Amino acid sequence: MNHSRWKTLRERKLADGFTEPEDVAEARREIRLSMALAKAVYDRRTELGLTQAELAERAGLTQAKISRVEGSDTVPTLPLLAKLAGALDATLNIALDNDDTQVRFTGHRTNAA
Repeated sequence: MNHSRWKTLRERKLADGFTEPEDVAEARREIRLSMALAKAVYDRRTELGLTQAELAERAGLTQAKISRVEGSDTVPTLPLLAKLAGALDATLNIALDNDDTQVRFTGHRTNAA
């Protein structure tokens, strides 16, 4: 079964009045937040042309830790988020609202010539 069929089945169940258990819904929210952060770190790192090892060196972390963050395999602490923002020369913006989560790094420097 491919992913699109899974999504369709879930959407069909929800449309028919099926409600997920609260623990499943909470787990789904946590995963979305973790994945949003992972994507934001990856996007900013690649925008800067950095490897995971280079970002790790800038942040005073290990490459394995960067990999875990980008792979949504860890729940980062605020100090770790601060290190990442500094190493990525950016401000970390997180907007949390029910099902709409936005995580974005906004660069401090512009590339204007």
